[in-house]
Amino acid sequence: MQNKPDAQLIREYAEDGDESAFREIVVRHTDLIYSSALRQTNCPDLASDVIQGVFTDLARKAPALAKSLDENASLLGWLYRSTRFAALTQMRNDRRRQDRERQAMENLDPAPETALEWERIRPVLDDAMAELSEADRDALLLRFFKNQDFRAVGASLGVSNDTAQKRVSRALDRLRAGFTRRGVTTSALALATALSANAVSLAPAGLTASLATTALASASAATTVTATITKTIAMTTLQKALITAVAATVIGAGIYGAHHVASLRNELEALQQQQATLNSQLDQLRHERDDATNRLATTRRDMEQSGSSEDKKALLKLRAEVVRLRGLAGSPTEVEANALSAKVGKLKQRLEKFPEAKIPELQLLSEEDWLFAAKGKLDTDADYRRALAALRNAAGDKFVGLISPAVNQFAKANNGQFPTDLSQLGSFLNTPMDDSIMQRWEVAPAQTVKNVSVGGDFIITQKAAPVDDLFDSRFVIGVGGYGSTDYLSADAGEALTPVYQAYNAANSGQTFTDPAQLLPYATTPDQQAWIQKLIQRDALGK
Repeated sequence: MQNKPDAQLIREYAEDGDESAFREIVVRHTDLIYSSALRQTNCPDLASDVIQGVFTDLARKAPALAKSLDENASLLGWLYRSTRFAALTQMRNDRRRQDRERQAMENLDPAPETALEWERIRPVLDDAMAELSEADRDALLLRFFKNQDFRAVGASLGVSNDTAQKRVSRALDRLRAGFTRRGVTTSALALATALSANAVSLAPAGLTASLATTALASASAATTVTATITKTIAMTTLQKALITAVAATVIGAGIYGAHHVASLRNELEALQQQQATLNSQLDQLRHERDDATNRLATTRRDMEQSGSSEDKKALLKLRAEVVRLRGLAGSPTEVEANALSAKVGKLKQRLEKFPEAKIPELQLLSEEDWLFAAKGKLDTDADYRRALAALRNAAGDKFVGLISPAVNQFAKANNGQFPTDLSQLGSFLNTPMDDSIMQRWEVAPAQTVKNVSVGGDFIITQKAAPVDDLFDSRFVIGVGGYGSTDYLSADAGEALTPVYQAYNAANSGQTFTDPAQLLPYATTPDQQAWIQKLIQRDALGK
């Protein structure tokens, strides 16, 4: 199994339910993904949470990935990119706490020169890696993060040894250029040495063993919860009572308590045994309630005719019985499910109230995507702003996932050519795309989005301006893969490059932790305006 490519392993898990295949993927890539998350969060606990989410997401998306991957493809790039997105989200939400807790977490003891070089490049490594094309990023990950020789790199990428060596060299030069834009200069030899010695740290003992089990259990729990809550949204209160007992435990243990896997499995087994009994009891309660309601109606009618004190007592007794039965029919689970359903309703009402926040791509979202977006706070305008942006970004990611395979198929059928118009992709799409969605995207020159490189001279990206330029993401599809960046970074990057370089030069190569630190180095009104937007985004994101 250790010699099988990632694509075959994920296919065995997706199609045959082979959990040992999934565990092999986790064991194979944990150290690299953990190291990437650790560099970006600077906190082992947060890094563990990030990669737990990445592997859980992998288990959930396994069926779709199994269909889209080539026979010998590696999941390394997908895992690395997913870790990047998850870490950025975690950092944005936990900025204040991370600023207090940031500390160096190096498990290796490299030579002094290598350690010094590593401390210079470590803070900006993942930002620079995120700008590379998928092909260049995979080459560097295999060569320096996995420390594979060029023959192994070539085999993984499907190219010759010489081609692999040239690709790695070219990718290393592009990575160095990314460092230079951030005010960090280094040589190719120093960069290669620092990456080989420091890029991968050992994950904490026991973490690898628990990741696969937790991810598999969480993916299963998420599916159960989504189905349960989706039905709950459309059912009456009495019908919801039939599923409340199972949903409560799955929601509490499966999503919010993923670390307690053993407890979750035991509770699920117990619930399966109790389900028939619960259904019977709830049916009996429903019958008793209906009977009491009928008797109440009969007594009220009789009382209206006679008006006796005995009838009044009977009426009060029946009213108390109905209240009691209604209380039994409800449960904390129903309350929780209704609360989450209500938050989804609030998001949809918000979109109706502010239609300018709506984009056609939202029709690609599943009920699970809506539930995920609604699980955060919805108390302030900023909360709604972040939640709606999360929905739009999830919708953009869905679009990219559907279009990117079509671009690859088009290129194969047209001698490697990139489409000149999106209408050319119609026959290559596995899922028909609504015209209102396609009209929002265009084929544009690659320099349109300068801080994301996906290879080639042209890209596919959004045509329209962002709904929210602080939180919306811009997606890019090219011949070398696809990537994304937030609109603010894409638009501000070129203007703020001199500011970043000036800050780094004045602070011994250290990167900033708060955008306000950049203000003294802004020399133009344009630069100051961009920095104020960065500050505003950080304030709203906390």
